[in-house]
Amino acid sequence: MEVTAPIETLEFQSEARQLLQLMIHSIYSNKDTFLRELVSNASDALDKLRLESYRDKDLEADTADLHIAIETDPEARTLTVRDNGIGMTREEVVALIGTIAKSGTADFLTKLKEAKDAAASQDLIGQFGVGFYASFMVADKVTLVTRRAGTAEGVRWESTGEGTYTIQPVEDAPQGTAVTLHLKPEDTEDHLYDYTSPAKIREIVKKYSDFITWPIRMKGDGEDAEAETVNSMKALWARSSSEVSEDEYHEFYKHVSHDWQDPLETIRLQAEGTFEYQALLFLPSHAPMDLFLRERKRGVQLYVKRVFIMDDCESLVPEYLRFVKGVVDAQDLSLNVSREILQQDRQIQLIRRRLVKKVLSTVKTMMTADAEKYTTFWREFGRAVKEGLLDDFENREAILEISSFASTHDAEKPTSLREYVERMKDGQQHIYYMTGESRSAIENSPHMEAFRAKGYEVLVLTDPIDEMWVDAVPGFDGKQFQSIAKGQVDLESEEDKKATEVAREQQNKDFEGLLTWMGTALGETVKEVRLSSRLTTSPACIVGDTHDLTPTLEKMYRAMGQELPPIKRILELNPEHALVTGLREAHTARPDDEGLAETAELLYGMALLAEGGELADPSRFIKLLAGRLEKTL
Repeated sequence: MEVTAPIETLEFQSEARQLLQLMIHSIYSNKDTFLRELVSNASDALDKLRLESYRDKDLEADTADLHIAIETDPEARTLTVRDNGIGMTREEVVALIGTIAKSGTADFLTKLKEAKDAAASQDLIGQFGVGFYASFMVADKVTLVTRRAGTAEGVRWESTGEGTYTIQPVEDAPQGTAVTLHLKPEDTEDHLYDYTSPAKIREIVKKYSDFITWPIRMKGDGEDAEAETVNSMKALWARSSSEVSEDEYHEFYKHVSHDWQDPLETIRLQAEGTFEYQALLFLPSHAPMDLFLRERKRGVQLYVKRVFIMDDCESLVPEYLRFVKGVVDAQDLSLNVSREILQQDRQIQLIRRRLVKKVLSTVKTMMTADAEKYTTFWREFGRAVKEGLLDDFENREAILEISSFASTHDAEKPTSLREYVERMKDGQQHIYYMTGESRSAIENSPHMEAFRAKGYEVLVLTDPIDEMWVDAVPGFDGKQFQSIAKGQVDLESEEDKKATEVAREQQNKDFEGLLTWMGTALGETVKEVRLSSRLTTSPACIVGDTHDLTPTLEKMYRAMGQELPPIKRILELNPEHALVTGLREAHTARPDDEGLAETAELLYGMALLAEGGELADPSRFIKLLAGRLEKTL
């Protein structure tokens, strides 16, 4: 291969450098997986070339015999994985290999340093998925030669993983990519197997890459031996379930997801008739680090008649199921289909509806058949699934059925809505909930007092998405959702109401003057002052009208830069609390006492702080409080 320009030496991005060192000194037990990663990358390159050649008829590329070749040289101790796929330009090599572009890298490395043991480190390696970098588990130098289809000049890249790499143009590079691993000496501590042994390579390919739809070729034994295909090339989704082992499903999942851990659940789907398609989907066992990042990729792979069309087909999976991985193979779509066409395609929409229903029904089955597996699923993906309550009206009831929420019924175990409804008290018409930033803040809120005293269960909702869906979803199983921090709360039975009706009327008369005066004194900050039926020990609390934004949601909008008009809320007083009755008596005796207005201000500030709110003027509140405390000495 002729060099056409001097060698450049470049530095890895800092995160890439750290990750390379991690792989060089890897504690990951199964080093065989490096070959799975390289073969997977080669398969992707072949898929991309075939797709590019369909879309660009003028592309100067050889597609006559697309394949992957694996070559070993025991004397030189090298292993080469070669493909004649799409290849890379110089810029792509620098971007894809010299830099880790994947989101969450820095976070991954931080967590890895904090991991206490080898098992935790392996789990984190699996969450990140290291692809090409896995080569450095078995090699002390890696050489890559590539030429992008349709271009004349190739690129040679080389590195020992020590912080820099070299790159240079080459003239006569073949189309595609060849990765040559200069294997570590056999006597190193890391050495477990001889990766120059054809028998060992065949064993690894059969175990991890048998399903790859491109031929993987190796030369047989002997100098004159022909190259032979060592994988079956049978698409897993096209084979009957009885022909596929669980291990094969797991390896295929790792191929499509670039995850090193087994999936939580495998889902098969086959539709026959006027419109035929097959689907093989997986629910991961852990959330990817970019699950809640905007720039993340989502969707499943789309094939048409076994021909790869695209990665990350968003049209097949809604946003809230973005963690689902797998393959859909349709029979009647055009091979030239684009993302824009897919969004409008009726058949794609029918597939999408069926996939969503299948995923949700699988999770519902999991709830009863394997509680531990369901618990893992909801812990990892529950926040994302709840997003569907806002925009998937067709499946809203199914999403509610598979959702779990923290509750006052059991501090350790979340509850389903079905379980909540089954525990409801006689005559209870609402599913009670409260949103907030933490469980402790909600449990210690004054709003909880009457519910705790009367034994009513309350859902404890602390995810940011909870603030939004509770207002959009009317109810579940005929029971409406009711915030305990909004509107009027009535927990009394009809008999209790009759027994206390006279006392209530008298109470309202007794406090009428105080309520009117406080409403005026606090008029700039509160909408209304009224007596409360939800308090038992606290002097006051702040509640919103039925359709008001919650304080947490208000903070979220403001943090996003949205301007909101001031939201006045309602101050409720506990007529049984000594501070409130004392204030009433003082106001009756000394209505012009200026100190009473300060007391009312302090009472409002205390109620605001009790619900986790923010004081408009903290220094004034502290000054008033300090003055009152001083007078008690």
